[in-house]
Amino acid sequence: MANTKDFYVTEAGLEEMKKELDYLKLEKRPEIINALKDARAQGDLSENAEYDAARTEQAQVEGKIQELEALIEKAVIIKEVKTDKVTIGTNVKIEYLDDHEIEVYSIVGSKEADPFSNKISNESPIAKAILGASVGSTVTVDSPNGKYDVKIIEIS
Repeated sequence: MANTKDFYVTEAGLEEMKKELDYLKLEKRPEIINALKDARAQGDLSENAEYDAARTEQAQVEGKIQELEALIEKAVIIKEVKTDKVTIGTNVKIEYLDDHEIEVYSIVGSKEADPFSNKISNESPIAKAILGASVGSTVTVDSPNGKYDVKIIEIS
């Protein structure tokens, strides 16, 4: 990875990445090596679909290992913070001013983002708009679907 940008992650997210890396190195990689040996033993590799599939899987796993190693190396752990401004690592309750819907989001690093769990990336349009805002602030979010306003109700 040529990108030297810091990568923000919670402590739990970093542990998950380390577990995945260990699994890939200690379990998945040896499985693939054995599958390659078995496929080679079947003879002609030019028409061996099992060998081709194992090589493809090996390339994917090795790529994922490299990606995880690079991310772990660049990881900046998000500390639990008590602040009066929205930052990475905070939970924020906002009100969408167009329909008065209220949502609570956790601001996390991009690799931990999970919209279905209300974990939004610090690089998302809404997070970019509310980062640095304080309770009571109204901010305009410039999203791909248009602009809308939200009000910060609570930060924890």
